Amino acid sequence: MISDHKQFELFGKKTFEKAVVKPPFRMIAQFPDEACFYYITSGSASVVTPMETLNINTSEGIVMQCGTYLNEFLCEQEVEHCEAIAVHLYPDMLKLIYDKDLPEFLEMINQVKPLPYRHYPSSELIKGYIDSLQFYFDHPQLVSEELLKLKLKELLLLLVKTDSSETLVQLLAGLFTKAELDFKKTIEVNLFNNFSLEELAALTNLSLSSFKREFTKHYGTSPAKYIRSRKLEKAAQLLKGTSLRISDIAIDCGFGDLAHFSKSFQKEYTLSPTDYRLSHSGKSLG
Repeated sequence: MISDHKQFELFGKKTFEKAVVKPPFRMIAQFPDEACFYYITSGSASVVTPMETLNINTSEGIVMQCGTYLNEFLCEQEVEHCEAIAVHLYPDMLKLIYDKDLPEFLEMINQVKPLPYRHYPSSELIKGYIDSLQFYFDHPQLVSEELLKLKLKELLLLLVKTDSSETLVQLLAGLFTKAELDFKKTIEVNLFNNFSLEELAALTNLSLSSFKREFTKHYGTSPAKYIRSRKLEKAAQLLKGTSLRISDIAIDCGFGDLAHFSKSFQKEYTLSPTDYRLSHSGKSLG
């Protein structure tokens, strides 16, 4: 649940934002036309991209290419709330801010292959920048258009300082490059995550109805039926071939809770997970 949210707009677009969240909480983050610098000031989060999951801890940041991500704030001991700050980087806005005086690293954007993301570990330079943003979120009356322009330029310069300019150019190239997604690969990578169909659809940049049509075209069956079958197949293999606890198998196979897993498994195999494991104990796995 989001307990507090603040934002500053520049040229009518959401550019700086801060959110305080009570974990666990998962949300779809869509950046269709911009890159985003995302920084965790308190707690930790997992960012799911179409191809992998990235873990971000307190005082760490990530620059993400335009696209759709699932952002999950994680429960931790002694952490009641997670807090994150995001800075959105729009190509037209950067051109407008710099006008005709584009820095050299921005002029090279069309000459490099874009990176999908870049992780930035804890750094005093970036932490100082985030602290300055915190001050303005606490004193919004001091914020002006000129100040926001300066803060955008400052972030780009700091990212260059903490990384190579070539890497930053590759990241910003994503502002001008729509990511080409492999539908089936995105599905297979995220098949055993506990995602809803709406969340899987978002990762493929499709509406739910378009996602279902595309899925049926590729797999010849509905997404719900195919995904359930694959999860239960994996669970059966783990029950036969490992000594993992049944609750851990349920989690590994993307089931939200043990009761749902047990009910689904028994419906598919006519045996409970425990009885299925006992019936296969001592049998050859070859």
